Amino acid sequence: MEVREFLATRRARITPEAAGLTVYGGNRRVPGLRREEVAMLAGVSVDYYTRLERGNLAGVSESVLEALVRALRLDEAERDHLFDLARAANASSRTRPRAVRLRVRPSVQFTLDAITGAPAFVRNGRMDILATNQLGLALYSQMFSDAARPANHSRFIFLDPRAVDFYPDWNLAANNNVAMLRTESGRNPYDKGLADLIGELSMRSDEFRVRWAAHNVRRHYSGNKHFHHPVIGDIELMFEAMELAEDPGLTLTVYPAEPGSKAEESLSLLASWAATEHVAERARVASAE
Repeated sequence: MEVREFLATRRARITPEAAGLTVYGGNRRVPGLRREEVAMLAGVSVDYYTRLERGNLAGVSESVLEALVRALRLDEAERDHLFDLARAANASSRTRPRAVRLRVRPSVQFTLDAITGAPAFVRNGRMDILATNQLGLALYSQMFSDAARPANHSRFIFLDPRAVDFYPDWNLAANNNVAMLRTESGRNPYDKGLADLIGELSMRSDEFRVRWAAHNVRRHYSGNKHFHHPVIGDIELMFEAMELAEDPGLTLTVYPAEPGSKAEESLSLLASWAATEHVAERARVASAE
């Protein structure tokens, strides 16, 4: 199902003209490329491509996958997702699913605590925040106000009405979040916790369900973030996300402010508020739960 929908949605977005094909007549029943056109562009038979799109990636070679990448004009994140799907399809039934971490090592928490000038946190692929520094907890204070642990980005975005105010561009935040979950589902398709989260969000949020059906994936390692914090107001921060080499599946994200900027001043105000509200003590409790 995952493979079929992913390939079908990718070819539906490419017009024959964009693919360099000449089209005769205007009676086309599909919005994008037909299966036979993708097969021709990829240099495989129609029967073989049809088999692939039906979800049968067993035995597919890397060269064929690369041909599909070119034919469907996949970006890097989409290419990785296709290869993840093929890897899962060809995995032995005895292959153990990757364990999803729910705690961080003490040294990782010490590293977070040493970052005092920027919000920082560690998350897993389910978008659970597993550990944070004082500024990270202060920035996401509304998310952590829910007693459920671990705090979860996706539940906050789609199930907490405060998220619409917290993210000035809520649609962008929602699209990115779902694309990251879709990417993770390809990397770790046997994660029951992830499947349960997706099922819960699909049942409780129309906004999530529509985005999930789009099968979009993306990399999300650097850029800018905009927030509207209930205490300090609007703030724009850069972000850098780094996978932890010793902890596969965990990502460290830091939100630095440009030196001398208004955002840097806002972070100082946030730090003062956090100290007043004893956020440091709450952070240690949240990380230990």
